[in-house]
Amino acid sequence: MIHTTAVALPPEEVLRRAKAFFVERNPLAAAFVEKEGPGFVTLRGQGGEEVVFSAWVDQAAGVTRIRASTLLFDQGIDRFLSTLPLATPVEVA
Repeated sequence: MIHTTAVALPPEEVLRRAKAFFVERNPLAAAFVEKEGPGFVTLRGQGGEEVVFSAWVDQAAGVTRIRASTLLFDQGIDRFLSTLPLATPVEVA
């Protein structure tokens, strides 16, 4: 599923928090950095499941947009996003 929202944090801070959040989960829900670059991080969890976060500044709206994608970690993404200062509701597709 794909989760999208906007927050009142810089993109770098969102990605830093995502990495810290998923490393600290219990072993069944933990995910660790596999790849990262400007504006994205790919985390890999147990069984090879993937979580991808991208974050970028939406200059027109004055917020940071977040897009998170996964097949298994939907609950973890929801919990992570609930820790952020949301500027818009989370949309899931």
